[in-house]
Amino acid sequence: MAVIKIHDFNNYKITDSAIIKRILSGEKELYEMLIRRNNQKLYRVIKGYVNEEDEIEDVMQNTYLKAYEKLYQYKHIATFSTWLIRIAINESLTIINSKNKIFSINKQVKTFDNNNIIEIADTNQLNPEKKNIIKEAKQLLKNSIDNLEPKYKTAYILKEIEEMSIKEIAECLDISSSNVKIRIFRAKNILKDKLFELANNKDLYKFGFKRCDRITEYVIKNIL
Repeated sequence: MAVIKIHDFNNYKITDSAIIKRILSGEKELYEMLIRRNNQKLYRVIKGYVNEEDEIEDVMQNTYLKAYEKLYQYKHIATFSTWLIRIAINESLTIINSKNKIFSINKQVKTFDNNNIIEIADTNQLNPEKKNIIKEAKQLLKNSIDNLEPKYKTAYILKEIEEMSIKEIAECLDISSSNVKIRIFRAKNILKDKLFELANNKDLYKFGFKRCDRITEYVIKNIL
């Protein structure tokens, strides 16, 4: 059966639970909807643990494939995205633990590749100087977030960029709500007041277009 082509998945009215029930009934191609709905959020979550872009995509693919294999275990209590994030975190930790075994002595803080600068949409309303200022500010913020410890970075990204509730984050990370608040508070302190003012930009850590299609097509190809 051909893969469905629906471009605005977030606004499509069918619920995740309804989609899952139909997938388990044999409509495997509908899994594409769940992938596209969650690609952006999953990318940002994994980014809290893994910085290498190729590894992030590997983790995303493995997460979706494992989630599909265990889809029958989904209880429809927590949201599907929360359930998916838990799997993604476990996959991310597997990557980290594997690296720690190999490089246990060299504990270096990874930084972003200088070429991985956040893209800024071109607009005639901004002159080149202002564009450069905004671009540099975003890069400075991105680097600052990247240098946070994973536990702080993940909590911060889920709250300030994904705008998830404290309760949802606690479920994803399997910690108490008070611990979530502490992690977010410490992350904000580390980022400093000026960086925190810039941090509400929703263009951070974009994952879409061809990269979104590549992840989706890979997973769908392996389950159909």
